[in-house]
Amino acid sequence: MENLVDISGYRYLNSGLNGSHAYLLPILRSALLAEKLKAGRELRVFDLGCGNGSVTAAVAGMGFAVTGVDPSKEAIEHANAAYPHLELNQGSAYEGLAGRYGCFDIAISLEVVEHVFSPRKYAATLYSLVKDGGAAIISTPYHGYWKNLALAVSGAMDRHFTALWDFGHIKFWSIQTLTVLLKEAGFREIVFYRVGRIGPLAKSMVAVARR
Repeated sequence: MENLVDISGYRYLNSGLNGSHAYLLPILRSALLAEKLKAGRELRVFDLGCGNGSVTAAVAGMGFAVTGVDPSKEAIEHANAAYPHLELNQGSAYEGLAGRYGCFDIAISLEVVEHVFSPRKYAATLYSLVKDGGAAIISTPYHGYWKNLALAVSGAMDRHFTALWDFGHIKFWSIQTLTVLLKEAGFREIVFYRVGRIGPLAKSMVAVARR
């Protein structure tokens, strides 16, 4: 039996949003509302790696029915205490989540894929949670030539790659590598947005992928 709970030790001190959400939530809102407008109806959303529930609650506040899971017991305790009206449970991308929760119009997963040991298992689970014609919205720290060069020249590589951060980032994605991962899982029509700074130095990238 596999024991792939690598992100479950990630620590959460509270149930609030963090600094990255200032640049992630606007593009998430835009993408979600575009999907809702296209569908012309209410949509169900699944939050894979919901953490402390703060993003899940923000999505619910946009008018979506949303369910979330996270492998961290501590995170889910914070989430359930702060957002008791939401369905937020302990669970992992390495489990058969679609069998438990069904399929959704949209699956979101913000700043998660950089933490997982087995990204193909993660991507397959994400794909299984999305209905045919639905979409997945994934964010992760951005890496590209100019940003990597700037990190090297400025001496910021050690801080950026977080080698001493327990349960921190273990995968470092580019548009090219994340595209390969999502296509292997079956996604198509993948569109990327870079957020947080000017494009070449973006803090994160957001992929919107169609099933």
